[in-house]
Amino acid sequence: MIVKMTHDQRRRNAEKSLALATALFPYEKWIPIETNIWVARSRLVQKKREREKWKREIAQVRILTTLGSVAYFLPERAIAGKNEMRCADLVLDGEIMEMKTVSGTRVTLGGEFRLAYKQGASLLSETAEAKEHSVFIRLKTDLSLISVMSKIAGELKDRPGQGRFICYFEASGDLHSWTYDELRSIIGKK
Repeated sequence: MIVKMTHDQRRRNAEKSLALATALFPYEKWIPIETNIWVARSRLVQKKREREKWKREIAQVRILTTLGSVAYFLPERAIAGKNEMRCADLVLDGEIMEMKTVSGTRVTLGGEFRLAYKQGASLLSETAEAKEHSVFIRLKTDLSLISVMSKIAGELKDRPGQGRFICYFEASGDLHSWTYDELRSIIGKK
């Protein structure tokens, strides 16, 4: 279970988040839009164009910022060699993070985690400033804690890298966080 952060933790997270966001996008201007939430000026266009997506992303990140986390929404970027815009959503507490909302089965959860993991990893591969990337999922389905942990552990089994998986269980209001290594360690255990 995640607990509210102290003032010193929030201050350090704000410093780490700004440093990483600026290293990733050195020419970007960061606009404060709420307490502990900044957005890249270039992403404000998306905010106006894709209102529903933006509302969902803000609702997701508020779950974490109300506990003291600090978020910098990153600009959208084209993927090299592809005609699509994909980038991790944000820097949260000094880590690259992709967010997803999941409604559906364990299969859906696994698919959304794989996509989010890939988006974070693609940005991570382009910078020396960050060493890990994380995934936050807002789970609207009533899956059990053990079922979610097992599914994500299985998805991480053959994937390299460090980071953490944060899951907000909407049905119960519980918020949990595990490092990727903690989840990998449960493979094969009953």
